[in-house]
Amino acid sequence: MKILVVGSGGREHAILWKLRQSPKVTKLYCAPGNGGISEIAECVPVNAMDIDGMVKFSLEKSIDMVVVAPDDPLAAGMVDALENAGMRAFGPRKNAAIIEASKVFSKDLMKKYHIPSADYESFSDSKSAIEYVKTAKLPLVVKADGLALGKGVLICNTREEAIRAVSMIMDDKKFGDAGQRIVVEEFMTGPEVSVLAFTDGKTIVPMVSSQDHKRAFDNDEGLNTGGMGAFSPSRVYTNELQEECMRTIFLPTIKAMKIEGRPFKGVLYFGLMLTPDGPKVLEYNARFGDPETQVVLPLLETDLVEIFDAVIDEKLDTINITWRPDCAVCVIMASGGYPESYTKGYEITGLESIKNQKDIILFHAGTKKENGKFYTNGGRVLGITAVAQDIKTARENAYKTVSSIDFKNAHYRKDIGIK
Repeated sequence: MKILVVGSGGREHAILWKLRQSPKVTKLYCAPGNGGISEIAECVPVNAMDIDGMVKFSLEKSIDMVVVAPDDPLAAGMVDALENAGMRAFGPRKNAAIIEASKVFSKDLMKKYHIPSADYESFSDSKSAIEYVKTAKLPLVVKADGLALGKGVLICNTREEAIRAVSMIMDDKKFGDAGQRIVVEEFMTGPEVSVLAFTDGKTIVPMVSSQDHKRAFDNDEGLNTGGMGAFSPSRVYTNELQEECMRTIFLPTIKAMKIEGRPFKGVLYFGLMLTPDGPKVLEYNARFGDPETQVVLPLLETDLVEIFDAVIDEKLDTINITWRPDCAVCVIMASGGYPESYTKGYEITGLESIKNQKDIILFHAGTKKENGKFYTNGGRVLGITAVAQDIKTARENAYKTVSSIDFKNAHYRKDIGIK
C-alpha cells in the first residue's frame, strides 16, 4: 500500500512511525512533512491546507490511503474532496469535523443530548458577553469558537481578566476569525484526562488513556501551548471510570452525531475532567491529539493500517485492538519564547547519540534537515518518548535522553509525568 499522511508535526511523525511497522505498507509520503519525517517517508511540498493539490498528488501517485491528521484541513473538507475523487481517506468529513471546529456547536450538541459538560453561554458580540461576565460566577473560562492552535482557551479568575479575554478575542481578533463567536463557561475542577478513540460512526474503541501538559512552564504555570508533554496511561482513569465514560459520554456522542446526520469516522479525542460530580467533557478534537499521540501509539500492538481500513470500511467491530501493558512519557523540547515569539534556524546536536536505543523514540515536530544536519523550524521542536514498565522509569529515561540533545534557547518542562 502507498499511504500519504497530511501534516508536518510530531503527531504526523508518530503516525508515520507506526504505519511503517505494517507489512502492508510499501511506500509512505508526507505532505509537507518535516526534517525527521524525511528519514522515514518521502516529503512532498504540498501545503496541508492545499485541498486541490492534495487530491491531485494522490491521484497522480495512485495513493491507496490518505490520512488527514491536522484539524484545519479536516474542518475545511479535505476528506470530502478526497472521497469525492474516489480516494480512500481516513478522518471525519467536514460536517463531522465541526465537533472540534466550532465550540458553540459542540456545547450545543452536549446540551441537546445530555452529555455531561460545563454550564455555558455563547455570544456573537462582545458587549453581550461582557455584560454576562460582570455577574457570572467566578472563575470563568472564555473560549474562541473556532480553531486556534490549542491556544484559544483563557481561564479567568477575576472579572477584569474575563472582560479583557472577551475583548482580546472578539474585538482585538487575537485568534482571527476563530473569535467571531465565543463560549463562556463555568470553571470545572478535577484531574484532566485525554482519551482518544477510533470510531467508524457506529462502533467506538477507546485507546489507552493519557494526560497532557498544556501550560508552558512547570507546575502548570504560564500560557497555554499546543502541549509540552504527555504520559500514558493516566494514573486516575480507572476501568470503572472508563465504563462510566463509555455509557455517559463516548457512545452518546457517536449516537448524537449520527442522529444529527454527521456520522463521525476517524479518531475522536475526548478531553475529560474528572469532577466531584463525575466525568465531564472539556473539549472534543476531531483527530489524534498532539502530543498524546506520541505516547499512545508506541503502546499500540495492532497494525495501524488494519485499524484505519476497518474505520474507513465501517467494520471496526470485526477487529481486536490490543495494547502493550507498559507506560510512556513524552517530553517536548520547544524553542525559547514559545508559544509567543521565538527564533528558528538553530542547529540541533546530540541526536546521533540516541539512535537505535530500545524504547526511546524521537518524534520531530518543528525541524528541517539541510546537508545532513537538523535545525529548529517551529515552536515545538522535538518530542522525546520513552516506554517502560512504569511511568517513573519512562520519565527518567525520557529526561536522560533530553539532556543529551541541545539547541540554542531550548526550553522544556521538568515535571512531565509527575501529576
